[in-house]
Amino acid sequence: MIDMSTNGFVRDARHLRLDTFVRLRWLAITGQSAAVVGAQFGLGLPLPFGWCFLVIAASSWLNLALRIRFPASYRLSDDSAALLLAFDIIQLAALLFLTGGLQNPFSLLFLAPVLISATALPPERTLALGLLAVGLATMLALIHRPLPWFADGRLELPFLYVSGVWTAILLGTAFTGVYAWKVSEETRQLAQALAATELVLAREQHLSQLDGLAAAAAHELGTPLGTIMLVTKELTRQLAPTASPAVKDDLDLLRDQVDRCRGILSKLTSLDGDEAGILQTVTLSHLVEELVAPQRAMGIALDVTSRGDGIEPACRRNPGVLFGLANIVDNAVDFATSRVVIEARWTAERVSLEISDDGPGFSSEILLRAGEPYVTTRSPDKTRGGNSVGAGLGLGLFIAKTLIERSGAQLTLSNVSGHQATGAVVRVSWARHIFERDTLPRRGTEFNAEVPLTERSPAPI
Repeated sequence: MIDMSTNGFVRDARHLRLDTFVRLRWLAITGQSAAVVGAQFGLGLPLPFGWCFLVIAASSWLNLALRIRFPASYRLSDDSAALLLAFDIIQLAALLFLTGGLQNPFSLLFLAPVLISATALPPERTLALGLLAVGLATMLALIHRPLPWFADGRLELPFLYVSGVWTAILLGTAFTGVYAWKVSEETRQLAQALAATELVLAREQHLSQLDGLAAAAAHELGTPLGTIMLVTKELTRQLAPTASPAVKDDLDLLRDQVDRCRGILSKLTSLDGDEAGILQTVTLSHLVEELVAPQRAMGIALDVTSRGDGIEPACRRNPGVLFGLANIVDNAVDFATSRVVIEARWTAERVSLEISDDGPGFSSEILLRAGEPYVTTRSPDKTRGGNSVGAGLGLGLFIAKTLIERSGAQLTLSNVSGHQATGAVVRVSWARHIFERDTLPRRGTEFNAEVPLTERSPAPI
C-alpha cells in the first residue's frame, strides 16, 4: 500500500509567487487609472480626482515596496497572501466610496480578490476575505459619496437597485468562491497525485535496475580479476622453489580469494544471462505467482487459475505494472472476508487478469469516481491479520490505475453480480501484441578467468 505524506505537495501547490500578485495589482492600477482619467477628462464627470489618485497611488507604493524588498521568485505564505488580498479589497472599497458606492458598476470587482483567494488559499482565508468584501459592500450601500453625473453633478439610484447590487455581490462572492475553490482543489489534488505516482515509479524502476547494474559490474570486473588470477599463477610457478612458507601461504590465500570472487561474479553475471527469462521476461502465470506470493501468509485463501488458447504469453518486467497490480491484490486481500480469486486468461488477441474477493465490494461513490485521487473506502478500524490497517490517503488505486494504463492496459472496476454474493472485481486487459512487446531477453557475458591475457578482448564501454 501507499504510505506517504502529501503535506509537502499541498504546501508547495498553494504558495504563490509574489510576482504574480504584483503583476495582477499593476493590471488593476492601470485599469483604475484609465477609468478615473476617462471619466474625469473624457466624459467630463466631476470626480474627486486628487483623492482617487491618492488611493490608486497607495497600491503603486505597496507594489514598489514589495518589488524592492523581495525577489520576484519569493513565495508568499497563506497569511501574507491573505493580507495582500485584504489590502486590495479595502483599496477598492475606498475608491468606490469616492465614486458612488454600490451605484458604481465597477463594484462587482469585489469578486476578483475573493476568486484569487479561492484558487490559491485555504478555505478559511477565503471565507474571511469574502466576509470582508461583503461587509465593506454593506457599508458602501449606506455610506458613500454621490455618483458623479452630467446634469447637476450627482445621480441617486433607487435603494432597491442598490440592494440588488449588494445581493449580487453577496451571491457572486459565495458562488464563485466555492466554485473556484472546488475546481482548483481538484486540479491541485490531481497534480499532487501525479507527482506521487512519478515518485513511486522512479523508486520501482530504480529497484528493478539493480540486477542489471550487478551484471554490468560483474562484466566490468571480469577482466581485471582474470589478470589477477594469471599473475598469481605466474608468481606461484616462479617463486615456488625458493619462496618461504609465509610467501606460499600468502599466494595460496590470494588464489583462494580470487576463486571466491569468481564464484560471486558468476552468480551476478547469471542475472543478466540465461536466467534473464526469470528476472526480465516473465510468463503470465509467473507474473501472477509473483503478485500472490507475498500475500499467502495473510490468512486469506488465494485461488489462482491460468488458462487460455495457444502458447502462454510473456511480457517484459515492468516495475510500474508490477507495483500497480500488487497494490490491487493487496487491496483485495485487505477487504476480503475469506477468499480472493485471481484468474489469468489469454487468447490470440487479448490477455487479461481478473481479481475478485468476497468482501463488501465497491461503494457507489468509488465506482462513480474510479481512479480519481484521494478517493478511499479504507477506514481506521479495518484490520488485517489482527492488526489495524489504518486509513488510506486514497492514492493507492489512483497510482495503480495510472501505472497499469500507462502500459496500454484497460482497467475496470465492478461488483460481483448476484443476489447473495458480494465482493469487488477488478479486470485488467491488454491487447496481446502490447502485452508481449519487448520480450526478448538480454544476453549475458560469462566470466572466464582461464582465458590467457593475449586472447582477451577489451571490456565494452
